[in-house]
Amino acid sequence: MNVVVNRDEKKHTRAGLYLIALAAATAVGVAVAAAVFREEVAGFSQYGYLGAFLISVASAATVIVYIPGVPVVFALGGMLPNPLFVGLAAGLGEAIGEFTGYLAVRGGHAFLRERHATTYARIEKWMKARGGLTLFLSSMVFNPIFDLIGAAAGALRFPAWKFFLLCWTGKTIKCTAVALLGWWGLGSVLRWLDLAL
Repeated sequence: MNVVVNRDEKKHTRAGLYLIALAAATAVGVAVAAAVFREEVAGFSQYGYLGAFLISVASAATVIVYIPGVPVVFALGGMLPNPLFVGLAAGLGEAIGEFTGYLAVRGGHAFLRERHATTYARIEKWMKARGGLTLFLSSMVFNPIFDLIGAAAGALRFPAWKFFLLCWTGKTIKCTAVALLGWWGLGSVLRWLDLAL
C-alpha cells in the first residue's frame, strides 16, 4: 500500500515540477519574443488599455478560431504603466465576450450542447447544483470549457445580470493576475535589458 502511495506522490511531484518548468519556459519565451519583436509589440501597445479590452472581447467571444488573449494581456501587463488597469480592462472585455455565448444558447442555439454532449451533461449538473459558485470559480482560472459553462447557464436561464457579474468578477481576478505576472516577469526583463517602452 505504501508503495502505491509513494508512486502516486512521486507522480504528482513530477507533474508539479513539469508545470513549473513549463510556466518558467513560457515566461522566458514571451520575454525573448517581446525583445526580438519589440517594434511589433510596441505597435500593438499603442492601443494601451483599450487594446487589452478589445483583444479580450475578441478572444472570449470566438469559439471556433483561437485568438491569443492571455499572452497579449501578459505582454501588455509588462509594458503599460499600470498592470491593474490592464487587468480591469481585460476582465471586462472577457466578461462581455463570454456573454455573447450565454445569449446565443439562451436564444435557442444548441451547437455547443450537441457537439460536447457528455461534458455538457456533467456541467449542467454542476450548474443546477451550484450555478453561481461554478461560474465564479471557472471564470477565475484558465478554463478551456468555459464556453460550455456559459452555454449551460444560458440554457438553464441563469439570470443574465448574475452571469455577467460573476463572470466579470472572476475574469477580472484572472486577468489582473496575468497582467501582474507580466509586470513582474516580462516587465522586469525588459527593464533589465533597457527595452522598456
